[in-house]
Amino acid sequence: MTPGDRFRAIVDQHMCTSCGLCASLMGPHKIGMVVSDHKELRPCVVGTLTNNDFAQVERICPGLRVEGPELQITPVNGEKTDLVWGPYLGMVHAYAGNPLHRWEGSTGGVLTALAAMLLKSGKVAFVLHVKASDSNPTFGVSTMSFTEADVLQAAGSRYGPTAPLSSLAQALEMDQPFAFIGRPCDVSAIGNLAEYDKRVGRLIVFRLAFVCGGPTPSLDIDRMIVRAGVDPEQVVAMRYRGRGCPGPTTIITADGKTVNKRYTDFLNTDGKTWPMHFRCKICPDGIGEGADIAVSDTWPGGAPSPTIEDDDPGTNALIIRTPEGLELVQDAEAAGFLTLGNDIGPEDLDLYQPHQRDKKYAAWARINGLRCAGKLFPRTKRLRLRGLASRMPCEFNAEQSRGAKARSQDLVPERVHQSNAKAPILTAPG
Repeated sequence: MTPGDRFRAIVDQHMCTSCGLCASLMGPHKIGMVVSDHKELRPCVVGTLTNNDFAQVERICPGLRVEGPELQITPVNGEKTDLVWGPYLGMVHAYAGNPLHRWEGSTGGVLTALAAMLLKSGKVAFVLHVKASDSNPTFGVSTMSFTEADVLQAAGSRYGPTAPLSSLAQALEMDQPFAFIGRPCDVSAIGNLAEYDKRVGRLIVFRLAFVCGGPTPSLDIDRMIVRAGVDPEQVVAMRYRGRGCPGPTTIITADGKTVNKRYTDFLNTDGKTWPMHFRCKICPDGIGEGADIAVSDTWPGGAPSPTIEDDDPGTNALIIRTPEGLELVQDAEAAGFLTLGNDIGPEDLDLYQPHQRDKKYAAWARINGLRCAGKLFPRTKRLRLRGLASRMPCEFNAEQSRGAKARSQDLVPERVHQSNAKAPILTAPG
């Protein structure tokens, strides 16, 4: 196989997380970002990849490589490690101190508040994260925020296709300290890159993640929009959640019509499992083990109750993983950007995120199913997956392996076309 063929196999076998890092580092003359026939944002080879190019991609790709942080031989600063939830210095309830940040954010506004605080304090020159795309409103786009107004404009979750790291190379070239906010897989990609690009450790001074249930496949988003009574082709703006906890899903059409749906009603899957990409179903780290802080929803059972949805002001659960993250939380509380609540523990996160707990227990067996099928699979270190699997019945592990193997063999490759390829889009206000 040529390097290009090996690269295409990552997308064809549904291992790509669409982070956009490969396109950012290789440049648009080699790899462009393409909307596939599944309406997903995927990288596409547009030039010639060398063996060295592919070796670099393979080394950084979070679809193929996910590693937990190096642990201290002797834990310091009270660090603990939970078999499911990984290393942490503390876990605590929190919400944004500014009511506007709390209202605009996806849950309790913590990530919005931390971004605003980092910019106001001068700890960073900008924040690299995502915002809604102007050209494709169900998509997100990588963006740099330089002011609190920029941050607020980008507040709210993005569930559709997004390439958060498509502008990382450009951000590093600016040679200024910055923070990154994104998915755990994006943070894994940054950690992979840091091993051979020393600028990463010097310039990305904070890595913040949300606990991630997995982006929604774009075709499923279209089906949800249709159920809301809207033609997806007529959508000109869309907000998935925020302006409450979780807040309404808001769809605006080309003729000026605004449709507001309850978040729980919009996501109604007719009793079926929440739709997600295959790679997300085998994800070994949806909890941001490589982040300084990982931020979670706090809904018992993992989903908001319709009975409290309209009145919940929103509170996050924080997993503080590093000394830098702990200092940031303390500074944010002292400056009034965060209001801290009671300390919590892994048992609380099990209550709030049971699907993350269950997926962590199943990850080793599912990945082993891909290995047995001769497919690509994420190689992992320091995520305790084998130890978790050893606690499960042999029958459970065998079933999970068989299921992943069967599903991997039934996957239909996503088709991407060079004619659609384009350079990563960067929105950089200011």
